[in-house]
Amino acid sequence: MRRDWKAICWIMGIPILIVVLMICIVIYEPIQNGVSRAQAARAAALALVSKEECESFLEGRTSHFQAGSTDEWYVKYMDYLYENGCLDEEYTPATAESAEGYITYGEVERLAGAISSQLKGKARATVNNREKPIPQDEWWLFYDSMLNVVDRDGQVREGKLALYAVGNEEEGTLWKAYTSAGVLDCEGLTLEHFVDREGKALYRNGSLIRFEEPESDSVVYENVWITEGEDGKCLVYVGGITKSLKTGFDEKEEKELYNNIVDLYLDKGRVKKAVVKKERLYGRVLSVGSDSIEIEGYGQLPLSPTFQVFKTYGKFEKKQPKDILVGYDNQEFVVSGGEVCAALIVRDFDASTIRVLLMDTGFKSLFHQTIILSSKGNMTLTWADGGQETVEAGEEFSISSEESRLNSGRLIVEPEAGMEISVPSVERSQGTPSYGGRLEIAAQENGLVLVNELYLEDYLKKVVPSEMPASYEKEALKAQAVCARTYAYRQIQANGYSQYGAHVDDSTTYQVYNNINTDSRTDSAVDETYGQILTYEGKPVEAFYFSTSCGATADGSIWGGDPDAVPYLKSKLLGSNPNGYDLKNNVDFDNFIRDKSYKAYDSGYSLFRWETTTTSEILAEKVTGIGQVETIAVKSRGAGGIAKELEITGSEGVKTINGQGQIRSLLGNRSLTIKMKNGKTMTGQETLPSAFISIEKSGNSFHIYGGGYGHGAGMSQNGAQGMAEQGQAYDEILGFFYDGTELTEVHSQQ
Repeated sequence: MRRDWKAICWIMGIPILIVVLMICIVIYEPIQNGVSRAQAARAAALALVSKEECESFLEGRTSHFQAGSTDEWYVKYMDYLYENGCLDEEYTPATAESAEGYITYGEVERLAGAISSQLKGKARATVNNREKPIPQDEWWLFYDSMLNVVDRDGQVREGKLALYAVGNEEEGTLWKAYTSAGVLDCEGLTLEHFVDREGKALYRNGSLIRFEEPESDSVVYENVWITEGEDGKCLVYVGGITKSLKTGFDEKEEKELYNNIVDLYLDKGRVKKAVVKKERLYGRVLSVGSDSIEIEGYGQLPLSPTFQVFKTYGKFEKKQPKDILVGYDNQEFVVSGGEVCAALIVRDFDASTIRVLLMDTGFKSLFHQTIILSSKGNMTLTWADGGQETVEAGEEFSISSEESRLNSGRLIVEPEAGMEISVPSVERSQGTPSYGGRLEIAAQENGLVLVNELYLEDYLKKVVPSEMPASYEKEALKAQAVCARTYAYRQIQANGYSQYGAHVDDSTTYQVYNNINTDSRTDSAVDETYGQILTYEGKPVEAFYFSTSCGATADGSIWGGDPDAVPYLKSKLLGSNPNGYDLKNNVDFDNFIRDKSYKAYDSGYSLFRWETTTTSEILAEKVTGIGQVETIAVKSRGAGGIAKELEITGSEGVKTINGQGQIRSLLGNRSLTIKMKNGKTMTGQETLPSAFISIEKSGNSFHIYGGGYGHGAGMSQNGAQGMAEQGQAYDEILGFFYDGTELTEVHSQQ
C-alpha cells in the first residue's frame, strides 16, 4: 500500500509547530500580570503605616528622586521604604522608569528580609528567577504573609466593597474611589471597569490597597438616600457622592423612592429592583456604640453593617455616627429587618441640655462598682424593660454592677419637681454632691457609669464656681460663664462620650462640675450672660482658659496644631514690654521669666513666678534610655516663650521632647518643692505648673525658673480678674483674650 508521506509529515508537524510556538511565547512574550515597583511599594508601605503616618515621617526629609519627579503619587511610598532600609537604590533605582517597571523576585526577597526575618523564603526567589518579575498572584500570596507578620492588630482590613464611582483629574478627584466603605484614595489603581460591581478588597484607613476582579456584574446599593433629579432621573446619595440614575420605573413607582432610604439592586449598571425602607423610630438617643444605638423607649438596637447617617435639613450632607447627638431627639431612625439602617438628622439641636459623666471620688475613674442615691423628695426609677418603682423621700437606693435588670438597658432616676438627687457613694470638695435634672445608670464591662442630664444653664451654675472663685469680680465671673458655655456648646456637638451616653465628664479633662457649692454671685454671672457664646466668623470658638499666665499667653499651636486653624488664639502680653523682650529668644526669655517685678494683669498671684530644683536622679524616674541626665536645653520656643522643644542629653544618648504637656510631665515630680512668688512653697505636683520655663544647670542639679499655671492658651482666669479689678467689662476681657471674636446669643428652650 502506497503511503502519502507528505500528508503524514504535515499531520505530525502541526503538534511540533505548536510546541515551538509555545516555547517562543514563554521565552519572548513579556509578562502581562506582574506588579509595578510603584504599586508594590505602596502596598508594602501601607502594610506598615497609614498614608498619613508615611507623609508625617517624610516631613523635612529629602526625596531620593530627582527634582521634577517628586510629585508622582508613588514617590512618598518608595521614599518611605528607602528611608527604612526596605528598598536599596543599588537594586531599585529611584527613577520613574524603575518605579513603572515590574518588581522582581529578588527585590521582593530583599524587601522581605529588611522587614522581618520571619519573612525569609516567603518571596520564593531562586537562582533561576531572581531577575524575573514576580507574577501578581505570587506577590499577593507574599503580601498575605507580610501582613501576618507586621499587621497583627489588623489595621489592613479585608472585605467586600461595592465600587460606586472613581474620580478624575478634571474634577480634582484623581485617585479617589467612592465605595461602600466611604471615600478611599486609590493611587496607582485602575478601577474604571469595576464601577457598579462588588469585589474583595484590602484597605487601610482611607487607602484602598487592592480591589480584586469582581465575580459578578451585580451590586446592591444598600441604605442609600434618593431624591428627585432632572430629566426623569433620580439623585442617589451613595459612598460620599451623588449619582444621577435612570431607574426605568414608571412615574408612580419612582416617586415612592424619593426622600427615603432604599436598597437599589443593579446589574451591569442598570437598576433592576428597589426596596424602600419606610419604618421609622423617633426618640431621644441615650448612647451610640460601634455596632448598636440606644434609643429611649426602645433600648439597645443593632446597627446594620452598612448603617448610614444623613443630614436632611438645609443643605443635604452625609454625616458620621459621631454626629448623632446623645440626649437629643433631632434624629429619625430608619429600621428594617430588626436593624437600624440609617439615622436622619432632621433639625438642628437647641443646646438646651447637656449630659455629664460623673466620675468616682477623686475623679479617678469613669466607672463605679456601687452607686448609692437619695433625695429629699421621692425618686422615680424607670428600668429599660418597662418596670418602674418609687424610692421614698429620705431613703437610700443602692445598685451594684451585678444588677441583672441593667442587662436590658439603662436605669433612669428622676426626682420630684424642684428636688435634687444626692450621691452618697461619691465625695467632692463640698462633701456629698447633689444633682439637678435626672440621673442614668448603665452597666459597662468595667463597672457602672453614672450620667447626669440637666439644662445647660443649670450645669453652668455648678461649673463656674468650680472653675473660678465666687469672690472674684462680677465681670470676671461673667467672662468665665461665657467661656464655660462656649466650651460646653462645642462639647455637646463633639459627642466625646457617646458610647456611654454623655457629652463631657465632670473633671478637669473637660470642665470641673459640681465640685464646689453654688453661689448667688456665680448664679448671677450665668443668668446675666444667658445664652451667650463666643463665635469667630459665625462658629463657636475653642474657648480654652487656664489659671495664671507668666505675663504672656501662648497661641493655638501649643498642642501641635496649625495656629491658623484657631486665629483667635493669639499670643498676648498681659503687661507692657519696656525692655523689648523677644520671648522666643532664649536669652530674652531667661531675663523675662526671672523678672519678678514685671507688671501684668495677673502678676499679683503667687504662681505668676515660681522656681524649683530637680536632679539627675529624680529625672531618671521618667527620662529613661539615655543614662544619667547631663544637660537640658530648650531648643525652640513657641508664641509667648513657651518651651516647645526640649533636648535632654544623657551619658548614653539624647532624647528630644516636644509639646508643653510632655515637657511638664517629664520634668515634673511629686517630690519637687516649688517655691512661689509670695515665698510660700507647694509639693506633690506630678507635673510642672507650666512650660513657660528657663533651666540652669548646677552640678547634677537643674534649677527651673518658671511662670504661670496651666497650658497658657486662651484666657488667664487670674488675668481676667486683674482686668475686671481695673474696671474692664466682660466683653472687653473676652475680646482681649480671644482676638476677633463676637458675643453671639444661642437660643435654648428650658
